[in-house]
Amino acid sequence: MFSRIREDIKSVFDRDPAARNSFEVLTNYPGMHAIWIHRVSHKLWKADWKLMARLLSTFSRWLTGVEIHPGATLGRRFFIDHGMGVVIGETAEIGEDCTLYHGVTLGGTSWNAGKRHPTLGNNVVIGAGAKVLGPITIGHGGKVGSNSVVVKDLPDNATAVGIPARIVNIKKSEAEMSEREKTAQKFGFDAYAVSGDNPDPVAKAIGRLLDHMHLMDTKVEDLCKEVNQLGGNVCQQSLPELRVGEFVEDEKEAAKRRESIVTAFDPEI
Repeated sequence: MFSRIREDIKSVFDRDPAARNSFEVLTNYPGMHAIWIHRVSHKLWKADWKLMARLLSTFSRWLTGVEIHPGATLGRRFFIDHGMGVVIGETAEIGEDCTLYHGVTLGGTSWNAGKRHPTLGNNVVIGAGAKVLGPITIGHGGKVGSNSVVVKDLPDNATAVGIPARIVNIKKSEAEMSEREKTAQKFGFDAYAVSGDNPDPVAKAIGRLLDHMHLMDTKVEDLCKEVNQLGGNVCQQSLPELRVGEFVEDEKEAAKRRESIVTAFDPEI
């Protein structure tokens, strides 16, 4: 039991920069208090002491502002930050290293018995005020934006926002990102801000262009190899290096050009 508590405290330090010491976490983090009390109520629930389990969970809600049904299953190093207003339903299942912020609801959409609440994979983050409803699955590494309403499954490493929530990004693997960086360097392009998890649509478009160029380069290289093996002599020259600076107009020259354009339309200026 104490080893689990130490593990929980360490996970708080990993995810909350406001945490200063262990005593502060033990005494001033109601989200952790709710999780610790739930472990007891969950054991009572499994032992078929249903009434005692519900009474304890109700006391926990009064004490912490967090409502966790004793039937819910919580993984290791689960962290509820701030906590107030969090509701976790009876058949909810939460994986390891997940984080929920205040006002989150893991609720149901049906009054029928059986599985009716969400399942969260490992390393899932649910933003403040978000609602995840129904017997759906949030894949490993999934993220849900604040105040979003999720009613459909999310794949691994996906980020969803909005009402109803829509997927705005699926994080690429490290291998894919490495290939993108290599392609950017090959064309002399500064790959800053073209990462797969960047919300900027322009950066995303540039990233996809880099992916496309990498794929085309690979196909052309394969084609050249086949032609050369058949006796041809192609693709002997390397690609010319492109520098971003060649396409950026000097600021002073740009100012002069703008001034000449304005003067042409209004000579009195």
